[in-house]
Amino acid sequence: MNTKRYFSPATALSVIIANMVGTGVFTSLGFQLVDLRTGFPLIMLWVLGGLAALCGAMCYGELGAALPRSGGEYNFLARSYHGAVGFVGGWVSAIIGFSAPVALAAMTFGAYAQAAFGGEGPDWLRTALAAGLVTVMTLIHAGRRSSSGNIQIGFTALKVLVIIIFCAGALWMVPSFQPVSFLPVAGDAGAMTSGAFAVSLIYVSYAYTGWNAATYVSGELANPQRDLPRILVAGTVAVTLLYVALNAVFLLVAPMDAMVGQLEVGVVAAEAAFGVSGSKLAVVALALLLISTVSAMTIAGPRVLQVIGEDLPSLGGLAVTNKDGVPSRAIYLQAGIALLFILTSSFDAVLVFSGFTLAAMSFATVAGLLVLRWREPELVRPYRVSLFPLPPLIYLGLTGWTLVFVLVERPIEGLAGLGLMLTGLVIYLGLQRVGRAG
Repeated sequence: MNTKRYFSPATALSVIIANMVGTGVFTSLGFQLVDLRTGFPLIMLWVLGGLAALCGAMCYGELGAALPRSGGEYNFLARSYHGAVGFVGGWVSAIIGFSAPVALAAMTFGAYAQAAFGGEGPDWLRTALAAGLVTVMTLIHAGRRSSSGNIQIGFTALKVLVIIIFCAGALWMVPSFQPVSFLPVAGDAGAMTSGAFAVSLIYVSYAYTGWNAATYVSGELANPQRDLPRILVAGTVAVTLLYVALNAVFLLVAPMDAMVGQLEVGVVAAEAAFGVSGSKLAVVALALLLISTVSAMTIAGPRVLQVIGEDLPSLGGLAVTNKDGVPSRAIYLQAGIALLFILTSSFDAVLVFSGFTLAAMSFATVAGLLVLRWREPELVRPYRVSLFPLPPLIYLGLTGWTLVFVLVERPIEGLAGLGLMLTGLVIYLGLQRVGRAG
C-alpha cells in the first residue's frame, strides 16, 4: 500500500503565488523609474513580463507533466541535454534561485517592518529581523509536512487579500491621482526598445521568478501529469493581474520623483494614499506579505538539493529526509546560504545578478523543450503546449533580448552570473572524478 504523503494542488498553487509575489513587485518600480518616467512603458514592463512568464509556465507544464520528478531545472536540463547541464541548473537554483531571493525577501521584510515603526533604530536591527524570519521559517518547514502546507496556504490567501484591499483602499483614500497616463504617447516606442527598458525587464523578470516553483515539488503531488500544468498557468495568470494592478496603483497615488531609486516603494505609496499614520498599518500588512514569500521558497528550494543528493552519491547527505519525508538537511543548508547573503549582500547588485542568472537558466530549460520534442518525439506528454511553437519562441525571444542587454548595460552582474554557472560545471566535473576514483 502506498503510504507516501503528498502536497495538495492548493499547496502547490500557493507555493507558486507566494514565490512570485514577493520582493520584486515591492521594490522594482523604484529602480525602473531611474530611467523610465512615462506610464505606458512602465505598465508594459509588467504586461510583457507576465506574457513571458505565462509562455514559460506552459513550457514548464509540458516538461513537468512528461518528467514528473521534483527538482525543477535540475531534472529538466539533465534530461534535455546532459547531467552536467542539469547539475549547473541545480547549482544555480540552490545558490541563486532560492537562497538569494529568500535573503532579499527577508531583507525587504526587515526594511518594511522597521519603516512601520518610523524607520528608527540601527541598521543591525533590520538585519536581525531578516535573519530571524529565515530562521523561524526554516524551523517550521523542516518539521511536519501537514503543518508546512497549511501554513503556506494560509499565508498566501492572506497575501492576495491584503494586496486587493491595499489597491482598493489606496485608490479610494488618495486625495488626488498623479498625472500619469497608461496610454502610449510620443517617445514611448523609443523607450521600449532602449537598453534601459531591457534592464528594467530583468527587474520584472526577477519579480515573476517563481512561476515555475511547483515543478520543484512535482514529485510530491499525487497526480502531477494532470495538476501541474493547470497549477502553473493559473498561478501565473493570477499573479500577472495582481502585478499590473499593484504597479498601476503605485503610479496613480505616489509621485514618481518620490519613488525614484527607493527600495520601499510600497511605503511611499502607502504614505501618499493613507497619510503618515494610516500608512503604518498598510506597511505592517506589506511586511507580513513577505513572510509567505520566504515560507514558499523554504518549501520549494531544498527539493532541488534533495534530488541532486539522490543522483550524486558524494552529496547523498542532502537527500536525507525526516520521518515525514521532509528534506530537513537541505532546508538547513539553504537557510545557511540565505543568512550569508543577508549579512554580506548589496540589494540592487544581487537583484540584477540573480535575475540575469535565473533568466539564463529558464532560457536553457525552455530551449530544452524544443530539444526534447526533436530528440524524443515518442515521449509520453500528458500535456502539450498550446499553439506550439509560439509560446517557447515568445519566451526565448523576450528573455534572450533581455539577457543580451544586461550583458551590455550591467556587464559585472552578467559576467558574475556566467561565472557562477561555470563554477557549477567545474564542481560537477570534480565530483564525477571523485566518484570514478571511489
